[in-house]
Amino acid sequence: MKLSYREALRAALHDALTADPRVFLMGEDIGRYGGTYAVTKGLLDEFGPERIRDTPLSELGFVGAGIGAALGGMRPVVEIMTVNFSLLALDQIVNTAAALRHMSGGQFSVPIVIRMATGAGRQLAAQHSHSLEAWYAHIPGIRVLAPATVQDARGMLAPALADPDPVVVFEHALLYNTTADIDPDEPVDIASARVLRPGGDVTLVAYGGTVGKALAAAETLAGSGIEAEVVDLRVLRPLDTATVVDSVRRTRRVVVVDEGWRSVGLAAEVTTRIVEEAFYDLDAPVTRVCSEEVPVPYARHLEQAAIPQPEKIVAAVLALTGEN
Repeated sequence: MKLSYREALRAALHDALTADPRVFLMGEDIGRYGGTYAVTKGLLDEFGPERIRDTPLSELGFVGAGIGAALGGMRPVVEIMTVNFSLLALDQIVNTAAALRHMSGGQFSVPIVIRMATGAGRQLAAQHSHSLEAWYAHIPGIRVLAPATVQDARGMLAPALADPDPVVVFEHALLYNTTADIDPDEPVDIASARVLRPGGDVTLVAYGGTVGKALAAAETLAGSGIEAEVVDLRVLRPLDTATVVDSVRRTRRVVVVDEGWRSVGLAAEVTTRIVEEAFYDLDAPVTRVCSEEVPVPYARHLEQAAIPQPEKIVAAVLALTGEN
């Protein structure tokens, strides 16, 4: 079955709404408008306003309402338009949803799924181009997902809704129009990384919007006789360190690709885990390809220069292997 990333998300939401009457959606413009990225288009007509709920422009308010609904036994899927708007709901997510199981001594769980678009590349300038996945991956008590493939977009929602704790899902906005043939019945877990391309010369670790760029870089490198293994992290908390380390032990070189900023970022965490567990297996230092340390520019040529690109990944690998 060939689907776009957007259609895969919609199909997953449709299945969840059909299968479980406790599931409902809420967020800004998800009903009559069909969602900013058209993911929820048509669902209001089929399921009605009780289950497809347009909310006021108050992330703090409607995320809090979703948490309350989850505590009351419902299974809310809350859509936040973009990751920068999620900052308005940080108190609800970090201080409430993530902490309630601990603070209640295990008496309460918060089975809420929070979806949001992330990433740059669309000329939306500094306030709407953030990649803040590392902020959320820092927090105990939540699971953080970054589906990079259409298969994962289709399959990750069901296990996320089955998780008794909060799950935050980051959907890179440049992925919505991508298409792929998928198996809708293939089970997808929300615990492990995945090797998308095998190789023996270098490991490329990526997630979300950088996975496609890592795969493109691997194709280019193959033309030079360098076989790159591409690992899609998929799950940012808890990190599947074992899959990454196993790959690094095979290839002995690694480049970590992260659209977040280099300083205190997710790439730094992955790098540290590799050094802690596979230092003596490395033939070269771990290399990172991250966004430049600037607010993301509006001008397209500057924006493209500021974020990771396949060419930057290729250059990093060639430097590691001594080919440039």
